[in-house]
This record gives sequence, structure tokens and C-alpha cells, in this order.
Amino acid sequence: MLETVGLTADESEVYRLLVATGTASAQDISGRSDLDLVSARLLLRALEHKGLASAAEDSPEWFTAVPPQVALMPRLQRHFDALEQTRAAVYELAETHRRSTWARSTGEAVEIITGAAALRQHLRQLQHGTDREMMWFVKAQYVAMSPESNQEEFDALDRGVLYRALYEQAYFDDPDAVDYVVKGVCAGEVARAVPLLPLRMAIADRSVAILPLAASGTSRNPQELRAAVVRESSLLDALIALFEHHWEIGAPLRVTEEGQIGGAGTTDAASPVGEDRHLLSLMVAGMTDEAIAGQLRVSKRTVQRRIQGLMSLAGVATRMQLGWHAARRDWL
Repeated sequence: MLETVGLTADESEVYRLLVATGTASAQDISGRSDLDLVSARLLLRALEHKGLASAAEDSPEWFTAVPPQVALMPRLQRHFDALEQTRAAVYELAETHRRSTWARSTGEAVEIITGAAALRQHLRQLQHGTDREMMWFVKAQYVAMSPESNQEEFDALDRGVLYRALYEQAYFDDPDAVDYVVKGVCAGEVARAVPLLPLRMAIADRSVAILPLAASGTSRNPQELRAAVVRESSLLDALIALFEHHWEIGAPLRVTEEGQIGGAGTTDAASPVGEDRHLLSLMVAGMTDEAIAGQLRVSKRTVQRRIQGLMSLAGVATRMQLGWHAARRDWL
């Protein structure tokens, strides 16, 4: 792997041997490798020229390795800097291409991409280039990118990008869904839940949106999947407004110190505590009684009995009223 920092394969081998022995001559290197004496001597001189080895003053045929952290780390940093500059240049070229293509187009605000692989690549690039905010509509059954494979979200969160994610009720039918949400929220994602979302969507920096066009999810052929890339236009404005509308009515999803979906403390003396608070948060998130029972490791009948108890505590007659009351009294 030292070829990455400018060494040939033979130079890498000799440098490794020199590091292992501390001080060696061409004859030593030849004896420890498949190299002949002349080749070993030339390679040691090449390493000296590149600053990775130094000849002894009193015995010029003997060489000592320059420590890797001194000899290689600066080279590695320069290589990394060059890669970053190349990445920035490629991204700039891609943006220039997009703008020029857009300028030559008929003025359409929508680009159609085909195939799950293309959609997945666009979603990764979208997050990689985001500077300020990502907005997500997360429906059940992913169509291109599984939640556990979306490392780009955590990289963006580390950069300080705000992630706002709205999850629909059916998403929590997946037994691993709560774990995914907890992991995201713990990393900095701001999450809310609604009963139903009209579509899947990701919006980056309020300047571009991507939304799959399939009416249903995983049953379609991945190669035939189509998605729309929507750039600045009245259509994008409408999609942003749609997100903000659902965001306003969404129930906040928080994570307790125990790593569960729950809420912050409250001064309401009549508020639920412990596992009932956890149950309430799962209910407001839109999970079915069966899914809640699975999370709490209790029976469905126990879940229904506890919800009835919470309704009595709140003085309401329906679950919808209970959710509204819980949000208003900061029970979540």
C-alpha cells in the first residue's frame, strides 16, 4: 500500500525490511529478499533520495530507516490534500455540467433518473454536498437505500448539517425501525412522526429534492425504478411547503438516557412515568399495538389496557385526543 505515497513495490519492500532491521546494508537486504546485490544497493540509494533512508557517515554502505511518522506522514497528508482538491474540482465540474445542461434545456425543472443504483448514488451525492439542512420524508420499505447503509447522514451530521426526518406510522412495522431512529436521534437527527406520508422525499439545502416516482416500494424491478430530481422552481417550493406542513403536525421523537424513544422530564404531577411514557411515545409515533407490544415485550392486551389507563389519566375519549393532550402537556 506504500505505492500510494510514491514508492514502488520494490522500494516498499526494502523500506519495510529496513524499518524491521533498523540498520542494514545492501548485502543484508539482498539476503533477506529476492533482490540481487546491485538492485538492493540501487533501491537503498533511491530511498535515501526520497528521504526514507539515511547512509551512515562512517559506513556509507550501511543505511538506517527514517521513522515512518517522519518520512511518510507528510507524504500521506499531501496525498490526502490532493484527493480533496480533486474531489472539489470534480464536484465543481459536475455543477458546471448541470448548470450548462440546464441552460440548454427547455426550462424543465425536473430531471428523471432511472434505476435503484442511480437513485442511491444521487442520494449519496446529495447528502455529501449538503451544507446546511436535509429534510426527509421516510416511508415504510426503502426503495434504494437501506437505513443501516446511509453512512452519509452521520458524516453530514458530523459536519454540522441539520437533519429533520419525518417518519410515517407504517415505518415502525419493521422490528428494527426504532433502533434506526434511536441511532439517528442520538447522532443529532431531529425526528418526528405522522400517521401517513404522501410520498418519499429528500430535500437538500432547500435547493434540490429527490423523490421516487413508484407508487409502491420493493415489489418493483430495481432497474425500472424512476425518480425525479427537482431543482429550484415553484414545484420545489411546493415540496418544501408540503414538508413544513407535515413537520408542524408531527409528534416529536426523543431518546431517553436509557436509549429508548421517549421524552424529556415534565413538572406535571399527573403525567405518566417510566414505561407508560415510553408506550405513549411509541403510540404517538404511530406504531401499532402489536409493534408496541414487541418493543415493550408485553402482550397486546397489556398495551391496550395501559393506553386506556393513559386516556383516563388525561380525561379523554380517543387516542387522537390522547396524543394531542400528551403533546400539549409535554408528556412526550
